[in-house]
Amino acid sequence: MATDKSFMQYVAEQIDLGGRLSYRKMFGEYAVYLDEKVVALACDNSLFIKPTPAAAALAPQLPQRPPYPGAKLYPVADELLDDADALRRLVIETARHLPFPAPRKPRKSKPGPEPI
Repeated sequence: MATDKSFMQYVAEQIDLGGRLSYRKMFGEYAVYLDEKVVALACDNSLFIKPTPAAAALAPQLPQRPPYPGAKLYPVADELLDDADALRRLVIETARHLPFPAPRKPRKSKPGPEPI
């Protein structure tokens, strides 16, 4: 079951970090970014927080399950969706524990037609 866009919009509204927060649809689900770091996944209308020491310290009571078949266990933050302050703090602290993504290599341009 794919995640509804309205669910993802609700999650973004609850976290409420303006332009620092973004999300991208991938395979019917969403990756949630804070400052260009993937901090969570929205899968099957549930919010899965990246497992970090922040999640263990701030929300050890959260249930854990894989966001998709074959994935490792992630804390499921659905019960925090109505506690915007706790959710925001968890997302910010999760981002602090994650490295910045490696810069992408520029794509090689395809050779064009040869001039006459």
